[in-house]
Amino acid sequence: MALYAAYAGNLDARQMARRAPHSPLRATGWLIGWRLTFGGGQVGGEGALVTVVEAPEEPGSEVFVALYDVAPGDEAALDGWEGVPLGLYRRVRIRVETSEGPMTAFTYVLDDYEGGLPTARFLGSIADAAESAGAPHDYVMQLRKRACLPG
Repeated sequence: MALYAAYAGNLDARQMARRAPHSPLRATGWLIGWRLTFGGGQVGGEGALVTVVEAPEEPGSEVFVALYDVAPGDEAALDGWEGVPLGLYRRVRIRVETSEGPMTAFTYVLDDYEGGLPTARFLGSIADAAESAGAPHDYVMQLRKRACLPG
């Protein structure tokens, strides 16, 4: 099984159960030295698309993630949901700090430029997913307070 780190809507276990039904939640953790951002301008119907980028020059940057053991049959489906066949996202290997120690996983990063704003609805859905996965209150509130487009 591959280990997948979800940082946006897939933090919601119900959503992951629909997208990758044979892939259980294993742990939660942090991408240290990374930040959550948006890119692709207005590619999506919900404004800019969510992604993560390395941010070693920004002390304290971290992104909350949920780690899933992805079954082989669910990998292709998850790639499809994430837009890999369309060239929107690509897989990268990352290191996740967990209470069980560091783990290596894959995640998806936007294959486009950084910039643009998400809609309020999209940003709210990411914050809701983070909250449902047990992200700390201050992390969820930072998400809810980010700049966004109306709608």
